[in-house]
Amino acid sequence: MKLSMLLWLTTLLPQPVADQACLATTVYLEARSQPTLGQMAVAEVALRRRDRGHWGNTVCKVVTAPHQFATTTTPGSFDISNLDAFHKAWVLAGKSIHNWQLPLAQRHMVVPRADHFATINISPDWSLNRPSVTIGEHAFYAVN
Repeated sequence: MKLSMLLWLTTLLPQPVADQACLATTVYLEARSQPTLGQMAVAEVALRRRDRGHWGNTVCKVVTAPHQFATTTTPGSFDISNLDAFHKAWVLAGKSIHNWQLPLAQRHMVVPRADHFATINISPDWSLNRPSVTIGEHAFYAVN
């Protein structure tokens, strides 16, 4: 399925399913080749951003905010073809959303306070002089 078609479908789905689809798509695009812990960390960043409201009040709005996640930097013609990886991302997204619905003290957090990440071979300006946690090929930062 093409990325543009999948993102269009999320506009037709009821909110809980749309959020899971958007989060799964983001995990797939950003971290499908990363360890499960790294995929969980990507999902956590998106969910934390939703809670903070700076980038939108739904997961779909957060992950489609301009230039924030791969959903907006990957061409719409990109083919989501690794169905095993997408299924894993789907399940992980559902578990992450469920985890995030728990009271704060009961949540399992992989990258507490992190609201940004970048591949380890890139150092964006916002990452300078900030402590980070590296998981797989990503460094996770608490910027805001």
